[in-house]
Parts: sequence; C-alpha cells; structure tokens
Amino acid sequence: MEIKDNHINYVEFIANDLEKVKKFYSACFDWNFTDYGPSYTAFSESGMLGGFEKSDAEIVNGALIVLYHKNLEFIRNKILEAGGKIAKDIFSFPGGKRFHFVDPCGNELAVWSDQ
Repeated sequence: MEIKDNHINYVEFIANDLEKVKKFYSACFDWNFTDYGPSYTAFSESGMLGGFEKSDAEIVNGALIVLYHKNLEFIRNKILEAGGKIAKDIFSFPGGKRFHFVDPCGNELAVWSDQ
C-alpha cells in the first residue's frame, strides 16, 4: 500500500495491559502483533496498521488517529496557521518522527513521517 501525504495511515490506542489486549485481539480478530519495547506493540492484519501504547492513565478516549506527511515541519506550520495547536512537538520514535496536534474543536490527532 502506497503511503500518501494527508491520508489517515495509522490508528493508535492506549491500554493498561498490553499482554491482555494482545491476547484479546488475537483471539477475537486474528490480529498479529510486533512488540517495540515494553510499552508499545503494533498490530497488523486488521485492515489498517495500528498499535497500542501502554498507559497507566484512565482511558477516556483511547484512539489516536495518525496521518502521514513526508514533511513534518511544513504540515506542522500549516496546522498552526489554520488555527490548530501543537499538543506534543516533533519527537523521534522507532521508525520515524511525529507530533500531536489539537484541531479547533478539541480533537487530538498525530502526524508522522519516516523521513
């Protein structure tokens, strides 16, 4: 599948027990998992790539929609110019870099790049 700028590319959930969540989604939906350290696991075979981040916080809305853009600085500035706010500035993670933003209505999303 070709990765395209501005498309939803990934969905990320939070979970307080990664082993329990992996067991559940494997048993129910046949998802496959790849662990990236003790606090993150990615899933495949779900129709869309995604992952679970370990968190001890109360889960209110556990989904994070992640878009792709090859130029994070460009899209970050465009978001700010359009009235969005940066929730987490650009940071590195295994596989690339990303940042989180909040749209004018309060929805938090992320944008990542492998470049």
